[in-house]
Amino acid sequence: MPHVTVGVDGSAESAAAAEWAAREAVLRKVALRLVLAADSPDPPRGGADEGDSADDVLTGTARALRTGYPGLGVRADRLSGRPAAVLAREAAGAELVVLGSRGLGSVRGFLLGSVAMATIVETDRPVVLVRPRHGPRPKDEAYTPPLVADLPGSDRHHREAAEGSGPVVVGVDVREACEPVLDFAFGEAALRGCRLRAVHSWSLPPFGRDALALDMALREMRPDVVAELGKVLAPWRRRYPSVEVDELTPVGGVSEQLVHAAEGAALVVVGRRVRTSRFGAHVGPVTHAVIHHCDSPVAVVAHD
Repeated sequence: MPHVTVGVDGSAESAAAAEWAAREAVLRKVALRLVLAADSPDPPRGGADEGDSADDVLTGTARALRTGYPGLGVRADRLSGRPAAVLAREAAGAELVVLGSRGLGSVRGFLLGSVAMATIVETDRPVVLVRPRHGPRPKDEAYTPPLVADLPGSDRHHREAAEGSGPVVVGVDVREACEPVLDFAFGEAALRGCRLRAVHSWSLPPFGRDALALDMALREMRPDVVAELGKVLAPWRRRYPSVEVDELTPVGGVSEQLVHAAEGAALVVVGRRVRTSRFGAHVGPVTHAVIHHCDSPVAVVAHD
């Protein structure tokens, strides 16, 4: 059965991820699956240092989402095992998996950055990292499920909430266009009915303090860069004719320019190579920088 999977752990970050995932499930017209993974088969309950129990987290989150999104199928599962491996395994049958970004859970703290990064490299499914809109709750504050119960129940309001007010932003490398990344980005923009912002940053040769030479080089080289980006995007424009595309070719560092272009985005899409090196699978420097410095939800899409 088609569904969206989200990892929960009782943190503010996972609550934000669960709410975002619920809106995404409504938008895609699929079910939502909540997964709480922990190394211990039976996490301690009720202790002042341990916070809320796994059952409290799952039950409270599921109840709030069912109330806020009538008609949404919500399934909640508590699973034992190494969190990243469990989430990667459960993501295999999902359209995408959603995790809280920079979370530190009150049940087992499994949404640490290291676990989120490990989950990304252990699955070939798209992984979306979501940050909370506000800072994490104090340790002694009782767990409050995602604040979705006060949202209107109509499909129109659900769609508006899921779409957001900004565009979908995707980083593009004209030398090595990644089809899965572009296909996912265009598909998300089409699904939301929003614009797509395609960003390809580039660098100029060093000219020291010669401003005139720098300006001349910029004028001579930019048309070729613009043409290259347009060529890469042309097949996707034809495949998704309803998507309006803004093609941006800023000069500067790739990570910095992409993070800047992502301000106010509904979703930012970046890629990750499936191939592994002798040091194991990893996330590239651009994707790593976007994950850590972008406030918008970030989708990491695996590609060859």
